[in-house]
Amino acid sequence: MRTKKAIRTSFAAIFILIIAQMIAQSIASLFAVMKLPSGICNIIAGILYLGLTYLILQLFICKIIKLPISGFGMPKLGMKIRWIVIAVLLPFVIKGSYLFLFDGKYVSSNMNEQQIFNTLSAGIAFSGIATGFVEEMVFRGVILNAFKKRWNIKAAVVVPSMLFGIVHVLGQDFSIGSSLFVVIAGTMAGIMFSMIAIEGGSVWNSGIVHAVWNIVMIGGGLAIGEKMDQYSVMTYVLHSKDIAITGGAFGIEASVISLSGYIIVAGIAFFMMKSSKNLV
Repeated sequence: MRTKKAIRTSFAAIFILIIAQMIAQSIASLFAVMKLPSGICNIIAGILYLGLTYLILQLFICKIIKLPISGFGMPKLGMKIRWIVIAVLLPFVIKGSYLFLFDGKYVSSNMNEQQIFNTLSAGIAFSGIATGFVEEMVFRGVILNAFKKRWNIKAAVVVPSMLFGIVHVLGQDFSIGSSLFVVIAGTMAGIMFSMIAIEGGSVWNSGIVHAVWNIVMIGGGLAIGEKMDQYSVMTYVLHSKDIAITGGAFGIEASVISLSGYIIVAGIAFFMMKSSKNLV
């Protein structure tokens, strides 16, 4: 693959993500106008976002790029048990570490049943499952493999991961310190997801890890941070103001605790590849 084609392919994948998200949210909004409950609309938006992204990416890769979609990390759906287990362990161990090791207090947002359903449906269906798998299809599927075909596996892992980290600070009013933590943590999370996708042979493995991470960490159930999160059912408000612990404005996903988790899981994937001689 030529340089221009690899870059165009990468930008096209991001554009498809944006378009699919806009269409999904627009259709869900139409259902809301028809008085369908907001929680159901959130689920519809999530299904549409995931489905549309996959279908458009498939058309783009097969008809425009003229390559099989399996060559971009999206073979027949399947996940390895070990990554399903790690998908559950990673966020729960990190959240558990905060609850057991750092002082804080539980603060309820006092949502009613309908508000709880709306919050959790958005957090699980859209921000969790759909966003987790969509970002993996785009970043660890199309972009990683486009870079791999043009350059090499190292560039394919590092460059898109840095882009993944930078994207998370765009348009945000973060301090320099918070922005730095977000870029570093985002890059390392990107590397972790990349290693999982490569070791597992598809984005479905990194997708399940990403999806479960999003559900547990930002799914609207229990939030952990410096102040109460009005968009979560409950918040564990940390007494610590140390940016390394709290992650600053972005939250604990950018903390050294989470960063350590990313590094450990990436290391596990690396040694699995090395032992199976799947490291190229």
